[in-house]
Amino acid sequence: MGIPAGCETMCGMNPVVLDIACLCAAWCGTCTAYETTFAELTAAWPGHRLRWIDIEDEAELVGDIDVETFPTLLVAHAGQVLFAGPVLPRLGDAQRLLEAQLDGLAQGRLTPLTLSDEQQKAYAVLAQALAVSGN
Repeated sequence: MGIPAGCETMCGMNPVVLDIACLCAAWCGTCTAYETTFAELTAAWPGHRLRWIDIEDEAELVGDIDVETFPTLLVAHAGQVLFAGPVLPRLGDAQRLLEAQLDGLAQGRLTPLTLSDEQQKAYAVLAQALAVSGN
């Protein structure tokens, strides 16, 4: 799997770079098991910025995000949140999610987020921080 044909670029020659953050906690057994899978995802998606964020170690960066289920992925492009929510800890599921987000971007359709306004704002702050830092 990987990047679908035609989704490597958008709007001409500009590469589409996704910011993908996995929000987890060191005490979470599911997160510990998912860490290897996330490393595989990172290797499978070169050219995108993937980051593992421990919500306690990086509480300032996470801000007001309320993570209720682990693992939680944030997928953003240019500081705009495309997806934020829990995922099953399987590589294929994460890859299909990313492919769907790239496909939506390429076709100009974005799926509305089903988060409260407060959580949408909190995830947007994190997405913008990741876009600015390049991490």
